[in-house]
Amino acid sequence: MDDTYQIYVNRVARLTLPASYQSQLANIQPSPKFQQGQPLAFPGYSIITPPAAEDSLNTQFYHHLSEVQQEVSQCFGQRLNTVPQESFHLTIADLIWDAQYQGVLAENPHFETQLKACIQKSFEQYQPTWAEDSQVQWQILGLLILPRALAVALVPRTEADYPPILQLRRLLYQSPDLITLGIEQQYHYTAHITLGYFGEALPTNEIEALTEQLSGLNDRWLELTPQTLQIAQVELRHFKDMTTFLRQADYPQLSLRP
Repeated sequence: MDDTYQIYVNRVARLTLPASYQSQLANIQPSPKFQQGQPLAFPGYSIITPPAAEDSLNTQFYHHLSEVQQEVSQCFGQRLNTVPQESFHLTIADLIWDAQYQGVLAENPHFETQLKACIQKSFEQYQPTWAEDSQVQWQILGLLILPRALAVALVPRTEADYPPILQLRRLLYQSPDLITLGIEQQYHYTAHITLGYFGEALPTNEIEALTEQLSGLNDRWLELTPQTLQIAQVELRHFKDMTTFLRQADYPQLSLRP
């Protein structure tokens, strides 16, 4: 289901253009993951990079991202529920969440043990697809407006940085064991780091000004050295809501270090 490298880059680039912002801002919706600025229960599992608070390798990257979050939150005001900066992370593969997760858990008391075993098996089958002296790096391309969230979009730093993530996603989503557990791919991959979730729709008369503000932020990024995230490790994480991503000692990890 995921795109080839060039199709992916072209698709994500279009999402960061002013014309896309204008149409996306007109269609944003309040997120059910927050209420009156507070996160609501939204449990599940994902494969992610370590959250910013635990990722010393990307300290400077996340420091820059926190500054971006502060700027865009001023643009949206109380309409944007920002997430804690220490929880910033890149999702590699969504697995299961909310009502589906709660339903499966109610039917299968062994689900979480089986899930960990499946992920561990996929990680063990993973074969690196990059040179021994290289690193897997993705960089910020611009702001991304999703129907219920504001994020930054990421693209591979080079074409060679795309296959390692694509291969891992295929291993996970094509795993017969995971499919048996009711987990399947539901979206094309759009790598992003969420900055916040919308609390309300925008008045029509504010859309044009916001489009200009967001486009201006993107233009400033193009003048800077690309902000690059080194993807050195991915992990199974359990989340209770969209601000807390927990890991137990027996949760599988995969190192992508050269």
